[in-house]
Amino acid sequence: MTNQAEKLARRSPTRAELAVWREYIETAEALGRALATGLQSTSGVSSADYAVLLALSEAEDHRLRSSALAVAIGWERSRLSHHLGRMEARGLIRRQRSDSDNRGAAAELTDEGARMFRSASASHLRLVREVFVDALTSEELEDAGKVAASLRAHLEKQRGL
Repeated sequence: MTNQAEKLARRSPTRAELAVWREYIETAEALGRALATGLQSTSGVSSADYAVLLALSEAEDHRLRSSALAVAIGWERSRLSHHLGRMEARGLIRRQRSDSDNRGAAAELTDEGARMFRSASASHLRLVREVFVDALTSEELEDAGKVAASLRAHLEKQRGL
């Protein structure tokens, strides 16, 4: 590493950069809380349930191996296993041994889970419009998309994806 590169690698964010970072983090957390609270109050679905239902609704045959589902929603497998047990008890999903190998299980969306997801999605999408889309001009929304894409690409590059 060159001397200049080493200096840049060790350099802390400036006061202005930290202010932007803090505004971003606090706003993202506030948006997450508003969406989670709204989703729960309008549909009775937790944001955790919604994440699982969304991933399964988008999967081929509405079914995913538990390991793939954990990756898709960004959870540890133990957390997912416990949550799937609670969802299965409520009839939203069913777990079955994988047809192709006996080491893993697959989670599958039930008819009740699909019905609950459709119902929750309508109110969730209205909330997304209310708390996010309507707060921004079309130009700001486009810029927010560019910022999000840049951040994701940077993270993926750091992780070697």
